[in-house]
Amino acid sequence: MFDFAVFGSLFLTLFVIMDPPGITPIFLALSSGRPAKIQRRMAWQAAAVAFGVIAVFGLCGQQILDYLHVSVPALMIAGGLLLLLIALDLLTGKSEEPTQTKEVNAALVPLGMPLLAGPGAIVSVILAVQDADGFGGQLSVWAAILAMHVVLWLTMRYSLLIIRVIKDGGVVLVTRLAGMMLSALAVQQIINGVLQVVDGA
Repeated sequence: MFDFAVFGSLFLTLFVIMDPPGITPIFLALSSGRPAKIQRRMAWQAAAVAFGVIAVFGLCGQQILDYLHVSVPALMIAGGLLLLLIALDLLTGKSEEPTQTKEVNAALVPLGMPLLAGPGAIVSVILAVQDADGFGGQLSVWAAILAMHVVLWLTMRYSLLIIRVIKDGGVVLVTRLAGMMLSALAVQQIINGVLQVVDGA
């Protein structure tokens, strides 16, 4: 039987961690200057990649981490460092990659992974799948995961309307703000990972 408590709990947890409103300026910064068709494609690609990564870790995440001898804090620190590199590019306005690869890469990295499907979301899903009882519990968990990614796609898809309102000057401002937010998020993630390593030592 479908468990609305499990669904609601995981959905809210993922909403806080994946933060659809907070992802909007970062998505706008990474997708600005591209044709509308490519921006729309980036929105669903990012959501699809995030869902794919979360689904894989939901199904066999603990086994993957154990096999690779990778701890959760190591995953957090690596994700934080990757986000920090992206944030520095946004802050300095550098874009050295060719246009075509950048269009693809921005949707996959950093949007799909590790920004949306980051260590926090991955760990939450692994624990939720392990704790779910029976078919109803599992159905509730996967329904929450799917619903969260639909919300993420809709948020990014319709945030493109903002670009038409704020024009180029506004996009530059949003890009710098997004870089600052993302750098703070990255540093916090690295700190959390280091603190977990210290606590576990």
